[in-house]
Amino acid sequence: MTVTASAPEWTAVLPPEPGLTPEEVVARAEALAQGLIERQAETEQRGFYAEDTHEEFRAAGFYRILVPRRYGGYEFGVGTFMRVVVALTRGCPSTGWMFCLGAAHAHAVATLFDERAQAEVFAGGDFIAPATVAPSGTAERNADGQWVLNGTWKYCSGSPYATHFIGHTLVDGGGGEMRPMLFVAPRSEFTRLDDWHGTLGLRGSGSHSIRIENGRVPSHLTLDTHMSQVDVSGGTPGRALHGNATYGGGPLSFMILEDAALAVGMAKNALDAYEELMRERHTMFPPIVPRTEDPDFQYWYGQAAGLVHSAEAGLLGAVRQWEEAAARGAEHVTPELELRIATICRESVRMSWRAVEAYLFPTAGSSAVRQGQRMERVWRDMSMQQSHAGIALFLFTSAARELSRAHFAAGAGVH
Repeated sequence: MTVTASAPEWTAVLPPEPGLTPEEVVARAEALAQGLIERQAETEQRGFYAEDTHEEFRAAGFYRILVPRRYGGYEFGVGTFMRVVVALTRGCPSTGWMFCLGAAHAHAVATLFDERAQAEVFAGGDFIAPATVAPSGTAERNADGQWVLNGTWKYCSGSPYATHFIGHTLVDGGGGEMRPMLFVAPRSEFTRLDDWHGTLGLRGSGSHSIRIENGRVPSHLTLDTHMSQVDVSGGTPGRALHGNATYGGGPLSFMILEDAALAVGMAKNALDAYEELMRERHTMFPPIVPRTEDPDFQYWYGQAAGLVHSAEAGLLGAVRQWEEAAARGAEHVTPELELRIATICRESVRMSWRAVEAYLFPTAGSSAVRQGQRMERVWRDMSMQQSHAGIALFLFTSAARELSRAHFAAGAGVH
């Protein structure tokens, strides 16, 4: 990857609240999350969070957390973003998922693309771009050098309020070989399909399909790579342009941090629901006492709480390793480091799921898992996450194998 330095002259654009701090934006997320709890049913029915929620997120600065400062963003970094994701998901898993997978990709753009592309993409300040990793559709270069795209991309979480779409397609690499191409399509070039319904969980995550018909994407908004194959150990355009190590960290491991943050937020949601039940209900068999005083319920809650807190500690530890490696320099953000972070996140996801499926869901009681109840909903949402390709196919399957390969390849010849 070629590192493109910043141009000698540029005009900074101040964010709406220049003095806003990371602590304040996290506190805003925690406060707004309380209102999301009662709106979970309507969010599922609609398929995405409401327009007024979207405006609250915009006013709170959530869509600018990862946008570079020079383009009117807050440039708060990965730790702040993941804490906001956990907070929102604790209120409503669908809302947290939709927000996360829409706003997170500001990091990829600010890391991988040159100044011309970033100035164009971030011109609006707020940035929401669903992304998919599965190549789809077709792309042909026209006479003026632009790419003409056609196709449909599924599972585009965050699409209802999207300003852009990040996708992959296959193009002719010569000699009959097809190579992946990553692209950023402006909102004017795609249509959101009304096809997000009938799923087990995450029904309000706005994961609609996106269709492009003769959409035009300039070459400077494309990269000859696949997101999962990017190696940033030689430097990135974003690190050079912004002078911020956040935009030199690994995009692959960043995406896996999202998975862990969402899992932790959902598990916290379930733990909160279980605590409410413990405070409100009594045991069914003598001695009839509040659940908070029953040894079995105390045990089940304590077991689940330990797993959830451990999962969160793993997430925060992975974030710390990600940030420290990026700060030490590009050469330290190796494929092995990214995969090590991924496996930490894997265990956070596993612990979050185990807390719910082994302790909270089966002991909450049948009435607590009826359709529309908070515990029932979060169980469906977490079950849906377990089937996600990034979880089932990558984290739970290939990540361990790839970590071993990266480790021994890096140590070849060292005795």
